Amino acid sequence: MHVIPRAWQPRSGVTKRYSRLLPALAALLLMAVPYAIAATPAPRGELEPEIRAFVQDMTDRHGFDRAALEKAFRETRHLGSIIRAMDAPATALPWHEFRLRHITDARIKAGLQFWTEHQTLLEKAAAEFRVPPELIVSTIGVETIFGRRTGTIGVLDALATLAFGYPRRAEFFRGELEQYLLLARENGIALNSLKGSFAGAIGIPQFMPSSYRKYAVDFDGDGVRDLRRVADAIGSVANYYRQFGWREGEPVIVPVDVGDTVLDAMLAAGIAPHLAVAEFRKRGVVPLEPALEEALATLFLVQSEAGPRYWLGLNNFYVITRYNRSINYAMAVHELATSLRRQRSAAGAAP
Repeated sequence: MHVIPRAWQPRSGVTKRYSRLLPALAALLLMAVPYAIAATPAPRGELEPEIRAFVQDMTDRHGFDRAALEKAFRETRHLGSIIRAMDAPATALPWHEFRLRHITDARIKAGLQFWTEHQTLLEKAAAEFRVPPELIVSTIGVETIFGRRTGTIGVLDALATLAFGYPRRAEFFRGELEQYLLLARENGIALNSLKGSFAGAIGIPQFMPSSYRKYAVDFDGDGVRDLRRVADAIGSVANYYRQFGWREGEPVIVPVDVGDTVLDAMLAAGIAPHLAVAEFRKRGVVPLEPALEEALATLFLVQSEAGPRYWLGLNNFYVITRYNRSINYAMAVHELATSLRRQRSAAGAAP
């Protein structure tokens, strides 16, 4: 029997700390994207040629044991429900509907409690990585409700399903599958032991395997980067944002008045900042809050209940979208972070 090293043993601290919030969080869980896939099918058994080819490639390039990998893949399950979930992501909802899932009194209350309980770690991460604590807290809150919902699907099952059963993004997920095999070997864990999201994301901050290997940090100093532990999750989220260029103290978004301006070309330009605020102003997009005229920005819209609302996204907004390439996601993380900071300050807590 494979024994998971001590550093990878699950801890119950997060669950116990938030047990009293169960009633308030139940509604959130009911609305969330389903992480459990029903009616689990039987193991694959015989391997398809493309899986055998992948195994051979991993053997040739990384020195894996071919027979052991083939055995592991024969034990995986093709989960068709994952394919359906990928084609109907929650982030595709109109903003006002997506917002209801993440910006709630219960989520804010849980976030404030998480911040208080882990203040020392958050202050350490903010000082070391120059990323505000509210951004770290809100990201973990949006991803897993502060560690309560880290996923129940086998990571190997999820990645194998997507790598060999989802042609539209097969190349990406084969890359993530490769990274997962390397990650598991580096950390001495059984391939079929880790659970995660339907897309193969892992731990409290829901890192994909490639991000895990590249950006996760050992923030508690025990010699292992374990994203199921709060300390490593906090440090890793902060490091991720720093590596993608978070700029301390700069704004994230700016609301704008677009009047009767023709916006098609500006909206089609993509989410990366590409025009100076001054240039947007010349084109009829007028900031409603202070913004540096020379700062690069991009124009985007979200669907509110009253209709489209327009914003300029600055560098820090783009950085949040590197965590999840969704405007709705980045808006939720930013708004939750802003609410947490505001309420904590109103309560007189230390910044």
